[in-house]
Amino acid sequence: MRHALPIAPQFYVTAPQPCPYLAGRLERKLFTALQGDAAGILNDALSKQGFRRSQNVLYRPSCADCAACLSARIRVADFTPSRSQRRTLKRNAGLRREATSPWATEDQYALFRRYLDSRHADGGMADMDIFEFAAMVEETPVRSRLIEYSADPEPGTRRRPLTAVCLTDVLDDGLSMVYSFYNPDLERQSLGTYIILDHIEIAREAGLPYVYLGYWVPGSPKMGYKASFKALEIFKGGRWVDLGDPADHTSERHPLSVEPIAEQVARITLPDYRTPR
Repeated sequence: MRHALPIAPQFYVTAPQPCPYLAGRLERKLFTALQGDAAGILNDALSKQGFRRSQNVLYRPSCADCAACLSARIRVADFTPSRSQRRTLKRNAGLRREATSPWATEDQYALFRRYLDSRHADGGMADMDIFEFAAMVEETPVRSRLIEYSADPEPGTRRRPLTAVCLTDVLDDGLSMVYSFYNPDLERQSLGTYIILDHIEIAREAGLPYVYLGYWVPGSPKMGYKASFKALEIFKGGRWVDLGDPADHTSERHPLSVEPIAEQVARITLPDYRTPR
């Protein structure tokens, strides 16, 4: 007997595990599968409600007593680079951008390993092999692109060394930066900041209003750089609001800071995804 997929997505919660952003805390995620012809419509709708994509799963933090992780996005029309960001653009003016299909290569994986070993050697992705990397890149049921950045050819060759890569989803209202990595030896070039700045330009050229950055976590040094971008919004209290002063947002725990799971799911607005794109 054939079983049809459920009409409405089913939501689940992961078991608690150590938080990668704030020491001494446990993280838990609310998630649902992303599959079928209407995966893109669901991805668009839930991205606007603080969810992120990882392969064929959409997730959002749902920790038991902590609500520090806040989804962040930049309003493209209102963004102007700071003086230091303009210097970053100038330093990287020689990089060549190329948008490709989400297909993993050995060069990408070699750069990915260098990045992890230098920046996140103790992180949850530290042990990813090339097959897991390929799955991260290629297992996407939505419209995704790999944005590659390469430097000038090395002396005596025509080869342009791969410098940075970003796996990017194209939403109906913006670009979602799923995961980026870059040459860790080029610290002076501020490549992480440059990739975001270039995505703002790509979105502007495409007429898309937002660039989704993932989560900003007050109190986490790893995530502090996101607050340096002007026109930044965060998803807080069920709506998008201006970041304002980062100091106004704390990461303190409180037993009432997170709604029960049933209430969280009830507040999610689902699209009429029964009609595929």
